[in-house]
Formats: sequence, C-alpha cells, structure tokens
Amino acid sequence: MSPSIDYFSKPSTTSHHVDVDLDSPQSMSPSPSPSPSLLRDGVYYNARLDPSNFVEGPLSHNPATRLRQMLARPGIVVAPGICDGISARCALEAGFSCLYQSGAATTASRLGQPDLAIATLNDFVGAAQMVCSLDPTVPVIADADTGFGGPAMIARTVTQYARSGVAALHIEDQVQTKRCGHLLGKQVVSRDEFLTRVRAAVLARDQIPGDSDFIIIARTDAAQVLGMEEAVLRLRMAADLGADVCFIEGVKTKELLESTVAALAPKPVLVNVISGGLTPSFTSQEAEEMGAKIIIFSLVSSVAMMHACRAAMQLLKKTGTDFTSAQGMDPKSFFEPLGLSNIIQFDAMAGGSSFSTI
Repeated sequence: MSPSIDYFSKPSTTSHHVDVDLDSPQSMSPSPSPSPSLLRDGVYYNARLDPSNFVEGPLSHNPATRLRQMLARPGIVVAPGICDGISARCALEAGFSCLYQSGAATTASRLGQPDLAIATLNDFVGAAQMVCSLDPTVPVIADADTGFGGPAMIARTVTQYARSGVAALHIEDQVQTKRCGHLLGKQVVSRDEFLTRVRAAVLARDQIPGDSDFIIIARTDAAQVLGMEEAVLRLRMAADLGADVCFIEGVKTKELLESTVAALAPKPVLVNVISGGLTPSFTSQEAEEMGAKIIIFSLVSSVAMMHACRAAMQLLKKTGTDFTSAQGMDPKSFFEPLGLSNIIQFDAMAGGSSFSTI
C-alpha cells in the first residue's frame, strides 16, 4: 500500500472529539506516514470530502461522488435491498436512485444460506460487480459485514468494493462469526477493535489512487448488547476517525432514532428497516421527518421473491403447469425489464443483425 496522507489534524464537527493541537507543525503539515499516536488520538478531516463541496452542481456520473451529492442535499436517500440481477433491474425500473446490496439477501440468493457469516469477500464482490454494471451511475451501498478480517484484510475489502463500482460500504462491530442484525444473541467486539476496523477502512479509502470519493459507513450492533449509550459513543468515535455515515442497527423506537440523529449530528444517519425485525416499519417519509438521511429496506426483494417463488413452486407441484403463476408473461416480456430492447438497439447501431428478429 502507498503511504496515507494525514487527515487527522482538524477538529471534527461532531459532538464528540479528541482535542488536537492545531498550532503544532505535526498537526498542520501533511505527513506521508502518520504516526501511530496521531492515528489513535487525532480527529480526521479531509477538506476535499467536506459535504459543502457537494451541495451544488449537476449530479456526477461517478456513483460515489453522486451519493455524496445526494447526502449533502435535501431529501432522504431511499435504497431498496436487492439480492440479484432481477431484483436490481426491478428497482431501477421502479425509479430508485440508489440500491442496497444486503449481506443477508446476497448470502441467501448466491449461496442459499442464512446470514450467519457464511458468505465471503469474493461472494460479495462478485455480486457487486454484476449489480454495479447494470447502471454504473446509480450508487450502490453494500454490506461488508465485519470487513472479513484484520486491518490488512479490511483494506483489501475497501479496495475490492471500490474497484467493483460500489459507492459505499458499511462495516460493523459484530464478532467475525456474525449474524443478521435482527436476530438475537449477537456479540460485539471491543470498542477499540471496532475503531481499528473503521480506521483501516478510512485509511484504505484514502490510499486509492485518484482521490476516491468512496463512502465509509460505520455500523454498530452494540445497542442490543451494550445499550444505546455505548452504541452512540462508538459511532461518535467512528465519525471522528473519518466515517462518513453512522448506522445503528436495531433502533427500536421513533424516540431512539430521533435522539440518535441529534447525538450524531451533523453526520448523516442510516436506518435499516426489515419487516418484523427490531426496528419498526418506518416509511421513508417518517424516517426523513425523524432526521435520518438514508433508509434501506434490506429484505424487500428477497422476502417478496421467497413468497412468489414458494407459491409458484407449490402451484406447479399441485397443478402440473406454470400457466397460472406466469400471469401471462411470455419469454420476451420477461427479458424486456432485463434490457432486451437496449441490447437489440445497440447491436443494430453497431451494424449487427443477430437480433433483427426476436
């Protein structure tokens, strides 16, 4: 890895920070190799990534830059959870301007397994490469679980996600043998280990050549294990280390979400809604009124697909035909939302004739 620039020299605007002597040469001058004490005690500030830089101007074609612009401007970012190419295409067809690659949904769709730390970095990156290729301008927020290892592995995770076209990832404080954030029995690592994960992710982002706008989201599952006070404190400290967005999993009430947003201001807060999960089924409008800046609906596509596929399979088993479950959708109608017309048009523009008759 190349040396990282010292972005730990300006006090944070969050409500919790560690004081840094701004008059010292060490604090004022960029260093090609930040000292361990500065990385431990300093407060991150990167003027290039200041939200004020993203308030005006046309939306970028770079998905990470575009997501920063969306976060800096009015309105909540609504990101439906997608699990495969079909669900991603359906979300884009519906007009969503941001997508969420859920770890639980990805594990279920690619491996047929529950969300119990079974999927690997390669599973997630492979899924992300496909999803991000469908419309490279639409930001994709992707679950990165615990980062899949120590600091060096977390750095590799950030790099691989960024290269795949992902705009943002979230990294959490569960132990390596993690589970879905809305299941019981969760365990979290120490505060120091969580902050090491966040610091590694931020440093890795800043070492990506070309001044990457990639977004680091710090997620904590500590609320159900150690209480809300510890969860908020962890996120305040993560924000001081450079996390761009804060994410408390399993916020159980409207009042707790509102108090969390206030405690972490001005950092954007992400709320995760799963029907039947720990968090109430807030609408996007309700979440916006409570101050949340991003709302994700992690399992919206996978749960719907589970219901639909179960019903279709049971009907096929019972009747011996798929006529009813098809609801009149022939093959051409099925391929149309997947980009059929665009491919036919492109082939013709390039001088091809393979698809003149479909």
